[in-house]
Amino acid sequence: MGAVPAPTNGHVTPPELADQLRARGLRLTAQRQLVLQAVYKLGHATPDQVHAEVARTAAGVNITTVYRTLELLEELGLITHAHLSHGPPTYHKVSDELHVHLVCRACGDVDDVPADELSGLAQLLQERKSFLVDMGHVALFGVCGGCGNEAGEA
Repeated sequence: MGAVPAPTNGHVTPPELADQLRARGLRLTAQRQLVLQAVYKLGHATPDQVHAEVARTAAGVNITTVYRTLELLEELGLITHAHLSHGPPTYHKVSDELHVHLVCRACGDVDDVPADELSGLAQLLQERKSFLVDMGHVALFGVCGGCGNEAGEA
C-alpha cells in the first residue's frame, strides 16, 4: 500500500484513497475526503476534533460518519491511532518513520520524536525483562518546553 501524499496547504488529494476504496467496492465520497484532510491538517486529533474540523466545511457531516470513516481509513492503512489519554483515541497519518508521542499534560500538545531515540531503553527492557516494546504505541507524558518555561521549570 502506498503512502498518501502529504497535504499541501491543508489539502489532500490521495489518488490511492480512491483506488483502495474502489478495490473494496466503495466510493470516494466528499465526507471521506474531508475526514482524511482533517486528520492530515490537525496532525493528531480525536474524533471530536476531526468532526469539528470537517464541520467547518460540511456542517451536515455527523459524528457517526466521522467515526465510521476513521475506522475505514485506518483499515486502509492511511491513518492510525494511539491512546494518548484516558479519553478517545487520537488519530494521525501513517508515516514511514516510526515515532513516539510526547504528550504535554499542561497544554495537551502532542509532538513526535523518532522511535530510535528510545532504542537504548527498548533494548535494555528486552535484555533485562524479556519485554519487547511496541514503539508504535509509546506515549510519554510530561510538560513541554513552552509550559515548563512558563512555570519556571526549564
